[in-house]
Amino acid sequence: MAESLAHCLVVAISSRALFDLEESHSIFIGQGLAAYSRYQIEHEDDRLEPGVAFMLVKKLLRLNSPGHDKRVEVILLSHNSADTGLRIFNSIQHYQLDITRAAFTNGVAPWRYVEPFSADLFLSAEPKDVVAALDAGRAAAAIVPSRTETMASEQLRIAFDGDAVLFSDEAERVYQEQGLAAFAESEKAQARAPLSGGPFKNFLAALHHIQADYPMDQSPIRTALVTARSAPAHERVIRTLRAWNIRIDEALFLGGLPKGAFLKTFGADIFFDDQKGHVEAAAGYVATGHVPHGVTNLQSKKQTTT
Repeated sequence: MAESLAHCLVVAISSRALFDLEESHSIFIGQGLAAYSRYQIEHEDDRLEPGVAFMLVKKLLRLNSPGHDKRVEVILLSHNSADTGLRIFNSIQHYQLDITRAAFTNGVAPWRYVEPFSADLFLSAEPKDVVAALDAGRAAAAIVPSRTETMASEQLRIAFDGDAVLFSDEAERVYQEQGLAAFAESEKAQARAPLSGGPFKNFLAALHHIQADYPMDQSPIRTALVTARSAPAHERVIRTLRAWNIRIDEALFLGGLPKGAFLKTFGADIFFDDQKGHVEAAAGYVATGHVPHGVTNLQSKKQTTT
């Protein structure tokens, strides 16, 4: 009988998001593919250092309990060939990460395998791959370089921005086109009309599905909404999550305050936001992923895909 990942939370991750490959990547950029391949093969027994998303992956895999059905599957998607990718798998084995499935595409965009692997989330250091995955209807984020300290808590903690991440960008479009006052008035008038889902709605739902197996005070996962919204624009968000029947453990309505210190206090293992400025600022506090989706990213998206 063929195996299935239908009942798992599936996270696909690139090798540069999982490990620190900046040195070898700089060789690829500066000296070309042949030099890069030679370097990787010469160093295939040298352990790679953890990358930005390494601790996130460790915590995700920790959700799998021995003797129980698997809850989480992490899959490696890499631009490497199988030959140059041997160093990556050697490092996976060194750190005893339960990652057994992979796609090595030898320079061709690996995001194409997000759909056949039924991935709920794709994390990559390549913005073009992330944009393509988002366009294909999958939750995806570009990992931003970060040297932040990792929280000691064993609980997996994930934070999300709201508009254009968990929710559609319909409200953000009003703000961009008509200003803050019109946005506040529009959200107040539509407070009881649930927002449409954004690219990360299904990923949040998958986390919620795992959380439902535990008493609330014993869950190995904690989630947070960290948004620039404030009253009266808060009500529509709360009612939207209620209509979806999806749990958010903490909701921070910051009214435009910088998010970094709040994310550090929450102890986020990763934070997802559509606005690159917010992501880069938060990267000084926690690991972050840029979600190049929605009206804010339309212009930069055109530049990325051309």
